[in-house]
Formats: sequence, C-alpha cells, structure tokens
Amino acid sequence: MDYTQVYESWLEDRYFDEETKKELLDIAGDEKEIEDRFYRELEFGTGGLRGLIGAGTNRMNIYTVRKATQGLANYVIKSNGQEKGVAIAYDSRRMSTEFAKEAALCLNSNGIKTYIFESLRPTPELSFAVRELGCIAGIVITASHNPAEYNGYKVYWEDGAQITPPHDKNILAHVAAVKSFSEVSTIEEQEAIKLGLYNVIDPSMDDRYMEELKRQSIHPEIIREMAEDIKIVYTPLHGTGNLPVRRVLKELGFKQVYVVEEQEKPDGDFPTVPYPNPEDPEAFALALKLAEEVDADIVLATDPDADRLGVYAKDSKTGEYVSFTGNMSGMLIAEYILREKKKNGTLPENAALVKTIVTTNMADVLCRDYGVKLIEVLTGFKFIGEQIRLFEENDSYSYIFGLEESYGCLAGTYARDKDACVAVMMLCEVAAAYKAEGKTLWDGMLEIYEKYGYFREDLQTITLKGISGAEQIKEIMEKLRNDPPAVIGGIRVKEIRDYQSSLAKNLETGEEKGITLPKSNVLYFEMENDCWCCARPSGTEPKIKFYMGVKADSLCGADELLKKVKEDLTGRTQ
Repeated sequence: MDYTQVYESWLEDRYFDEETKKELLDIAGDEKEIEDRFYRELEFGTGGLRGLIGAGTNRMNIYTVRKATQGLANYVIKSNGQEKGVAIAYDSRRMSTEFAKEAALCLNSNGIKTYIFESLRPTPELSFAVRELGCIAGIVITASHNPAEYNGYKVYWEDGAQITPPHDKNILAHVAAVKSFSEVSTIEEQEAIKLGLYNVIDPSMDDRYMEELKRQSIHPEIIREMAEDIKIVYTPLHGTGNLPVRRVLKELGFKQVYVVEEQEKPDGDFPTVPYPNPEDPEAFALALKLAEEVDADIVLATDPDADRLGVYAKDSKTGEYVSFTGNMSGMLIAEYILREKKKNGTLPENAALVKTIVTTNMADVLCRDYGVKLIEVLTGFKFIGEQIRLFEENDSYSYIFGLEESYGCLAGTYARDKDACVAVMMLCEVAAAYKAEGKTLWDGMLEIYEKYGYFREDLQTITLKGISGAEQIKEIMEKLRNDPPAVIGGIRVKEIRDYQSSLAKNLETGEEKGITLPKSNVLYFEMENDCWCCARPSGTEPKIKFYMGVKADSLCGADELLKKVKEDLTGRTQ
C-alpha cells in the first residue's frame, strides 16, 4: 500500500481509537502532512524509537509503541526471559506515562513480567534497576534532550547497557518481523496485576541507587569542610533530575543549593525553554540569572531524563560565567579521579578509562600521564557500558571512568549508561576541592589546559528532514567517502578511517589496515598536531553530525584553529 492507502486504513480500521481518527481527519487534504506521517514506519534503530508524537506509522503513539514492544516480547520469549522480566522507566515528556504502561501491558499479554517505576525516574536509575532486579531487559520512555513534540523508546539488555551486538540486530529483526497490528497483543492492567505480571518497583530502589551515587565520592571531608561556602545553582529543566540531584547533594552535605523555581517541576511542554538541552546556552538563561543573584560558584543543568549535564562556572578574573563543553566537564572529573586515587593509593594497576572516538584527545594525554589504559569505542554510551561488562567477564581491566563528548559520563559501575546525577555530585566535589584552594572550577580547567595542552572541540549539526533530507545526508557521506579531503581548515589529513568498510588508510604511505570496532557509517579524519574531525549521520534524528577537535598552545589559538576547521567542514556540505 502507498501512504494514502495506509492513511485511509487507519481511518477505517476499528483497531484505532476515535481520538486518533479525529486527529487524522483534521489533516485530510494536507498531502504533505499525510505523506510525512505514513510514508514509512517509524524506524526502530539500534537504540529503539524516537520521533514526533502523533497519529501515523511514522509517529510515536500507543500503536507504534505496542508494535515495537511486541517485537521485543518475541525476542525476550526466544531468549527464555519471561520470568526474569523487563524493567520500565519514563521521564516527564508528553505521553511518557501512557507509553510506559502500553509497553508493560503488551509484554504482560505475552506472559512476560514487568517492573515499572511508580513515577518518573532518571534513565541511569533504570540502567541500575535492570541489574538490581535481575531483569533480562529494560525500557526507558524518553526523547532525551529533543524538543517537546518528541518522545522515544530506548531498550536495555540484562547487563544494564543499551542494546549492543548481537542483541541490537536480533531485536531489530524481531521488531521488523511484526508486519501487522493484528499480531500485537495487550491486556487489561487489572488482569495483568492479578496474574502477577504487572509489578510496581519498590521505592527502596531509590535508596539503593542513592547509596551507589554517594559511594563514588572520593573526599567527603572536603565537601563537609566547604559545605557552607560553595554555592550551587541547579535546574532540572522540567525533567527527572530534581529529586535525585537535590537528594544526593543534600545527603553529601552541600548546604547552599539553589534550584531554579520556574524549571523545578516536571513538565513535558518545557514552557521556559525552546529546547530542553543542557548543551544549548538558551536553556541556562534562568539558571544564570539566579546565579548572578546568589553569586554562585557553579551552575548546573540536567536534561529531561537526567543522563546529560551542562555546566557553567565563574571566571575569577572577569566575574563572568563560562560555559563548559561535555569534554571539559568530563576531563575535570576524570583528572580529579585519577589524581586523587593515585594520591591515596586506590588507583588500580589495571585501571582503564573509556571514551568514544569523537571525544577529546586530551583523555589520551591524561591517561598516558597516569599510566592508565585508554580504550576507544564507537559513538554511543552503550559501547562504554559494554566495555564495563567485558572487563568484568574477562577480568582484564578495572573501569575507572567513561565519557563522551555529548555531555555524558559515568563514575562507578553501578549503572551502564551515562548518569548526570553522579556527574553533578562529582563536579560539585571537584568545585569544592578547588574552592578550598581559593580557585574556581574555571581556574582548575585552565590548570589542566596548561598541563596537557589547549584541546578544544566543537560539533556542527545539520538537520535535513523527510525523504529528501535522508537522501541529502546519504549524498554528503558518499561524497566524503569517495572524494575525501586531503586538507581541512589548512591542516593536513594523515589518515582516514572508514568504519563502514572497516579500513583505515594512511595518506602518506597509502597503506591500509583493518579496524576492529564494529561496522558503522562513520568517517574519521586524523590530522596533524592532534587535530581531527569526524562525520556521522545520527542514528535517532534526521541529522548529520560533524565532530572536530584541535590542539594549540593557547586558548585563543585553539579557538581560531577550530573556527577554520568548522568553516571548512560546513562548506563541504553545501
């Protein structure tokens, strides 16, 4: 059937409720809108679903959620995981509660136990709960930092990490095999409860999660010493972070924590921000206003599902608040952990730090300095979580820290996904330690730059929606792959790594060698002087992303170099 026929079938089929049909009748005659809603099924990628909320096959709604869940249920049954069950969490977004319940009841109708949180929780707590409950899988209903009109569905496996090979491909295949809504089953909630299939997670899970967070603190005595002096401004951006972040800071002993009142309560409309993303400076407007009023030392924002952390800190010379990238905040925490654990003799001999291929090269220098193993993985924190599991299975390394450039990191192994709650508490401890020396967090960042080099990174994201957008993204990647640049921003390219073909080519010698990481549609250009850039289409959004990093002898020099690289890359997409 073409999209118009599918549209008509939704209007005629008694399976779809009247509210859905009314929404579809409202767009009658709008061919472009009908096409966008029905030209394809919402793609279940390697992480799950993400899309606009609304009626249609290419939208997030209870029907597409049920259909995806039926595919997951079939795989859980094939894996004999019915008794282990599936843990489910959700954030503050529109329809999150409904989608979580629909997923649970679909699983229940297939004889699979579910454990669902009684109210919204951070994504990392779901990762923690999967292993605590001994579940075979987990689901989080969230669209992370996307605008209000989006929602999503992320799948985790029994190790607590988002699905990786072979489970990702296997689940994808089982979801794709569900061709019709007639194959999807569901059950009434009361019946599921009566059968012992629908279970609410005990609130004690929050206490266990909180204890694991606090266990990551290295110097609680510094926090106690500086508790009255250091001032923290925090905003959950209408998301899930409010209660856990405030609780962990309070239990650690921080006294001067100011929460942005206008953004404190969960609200899926995100009324105070155009885009609930801690990477976006606009999201910090209210927090910075409060910071000025209370003379805060550090300003923090977590995204709606509390797995990403954005940071500002005061420049002691200018009195202005300076924004930190995810690379910067991650390196501050990493350097503190390695330095203090080395100092107190708790740094394991086989310690390993894990980062993604698009994360700062400063991590490489830091690890060499402390004699710590550095392991690089593909983009996506699930690959960092996978390494934690592999370390434990083969007793090879002791995980010490993991980070990715997109404002995500994890200290400790209690979870297998990035956790903004632990990032908040660690960064506040780092800030307290610097304040005890009469320094700000920005002073600390400058010290690290002076020691390891001025590494600066950036990201250029180009959004290309719809059928034509997908084709444009494909053409950009093909052009870069077939006619790769030898110079970018005036810097010579030394090696090109094509993760799709699993080949790396040295441009000086022409020599080719294999890449051991999994195949992925990613191109990486290693340049001279520790500079690099990378191109990859997003796996969850209609975007192509260009990552880049440079190194120079000064902050100003690095920023100028970065600007040239970014302009060159952007010009190649025209």
